[in-house]
Amino acid sequence: MPPASSLTADQLSFFEANGYLVMDSFSSVEEVREMRDRMAELVAGFDGPNSAVFSTKDHRQLKDDYFFKSAENISFFFEEKAFGDDGCLKQPKELSINKVGHALHELDPVFKKFSFSESVASLFSSLGYKRPAVIQSMYIFKQPGIGGEVVPHQDNTFLYTEPRTCTGLWLALEDATINNGCLWAIPGSHKKGLVRRMIRDENGTHFDRPSPVYDQKEFVPLEVKSGDLVVIQGDLIHQSFENLSPASRHALSLHVVDTEGCEWSKDNWSWHN
Repeated sequence: MPPASSLTADQLSFFEANGYLVMDSFSSVEEVREMRDRMAELVAGFDGPNSAVFSTKDHRQLKDDYFFKSAENISFFFEEKAFGDDGCLKQPKELSINKVGHALHELDPVFKKFSFSESVASLFSSLGYKRPAVIQSMYIFKQPGIGGEVVPHQDNTFLYTEPRTCTGLWLALEDATINNGCLWAIPGSHKKGLVRRMIRDENGTHFDRPSPVYDQKEFVPLEVKSGDLVVIQGDLIHQSFENLSPASRHALSLHVVDTEGCEWSKDNWSWHN
C-alpha cells in the first residue's frame, strides 16, 4: 500500500492544471504542537541584537549580510512594523518576529524530522523527483496586527535551477483564513513561465526586470486548517496580505529542488554546493 502522502492521479492532475494543491491533515496535531513548542523555545533563547527586518515590498534585506548568511544559520527577522519611532519594539519579541530561517531543516532536530520525513519524501517521489534536496526552510509567524504583506511572486525567481524544479511546501501550523493572512494564488499561472529572476553577482543583488502588476481579481484564497499542507509549483504566482486581525498565522515553509538532472544557478541569492 502506498504511503498516505503519495499523490493520487486526481491530485496530480489538479496540481498540474492549477500549480498548487492543498493536502488536508498532512501533519498530526502532535507534530504541529511539537514544531510550535520548539519555535517558542528558539524565540525565547533569541536575545535580539543579531537580527534584521524582513520586507518583500522594498527587499531591504538584500543589502544585508545577515540575510545572506541566514542560508546556513537559524536567523531571526523582525516584522517591518514591529518598531516604534524610538527604535524600540512596540510589543514583546515573540509578537514581533516576521520569520526564522533559513536552515531550520539542517540545524534543528524537530524541523529536520519533518523536512526529511517519509511523508515529505513520498510526496516528492509522486512528483517525479529523483533526488530532492531541501534548499531552505522558514518558520513564518504572520503576527497579529502587524504581520507583513508578501507581494505577488514566484519561488523560481529566487531559487532558480536549470531546468526549473523548485517546489514549495507550506504547512499551516495554525488555521489560515482570509482574515489573518492566508495564501492567495492565481490558478494556472505557472503555465505562463517565469516572469523574472533575482540575480546575485559581484555588484550585489538585483532583479533582471520589474515585477508585473497583477489583477487581484485573478487570485483565489487558499484557506486551510492547522496541519494542512499547500504544495506550490515554482512558477505559480502567489501572495499573502497583511494580517490586521488579532490572530497569528504560523506556518512552516520548505523549498525543495531536484539535484539530479538539473543545475543550481550560481546567480541565486544563496549558494549551495
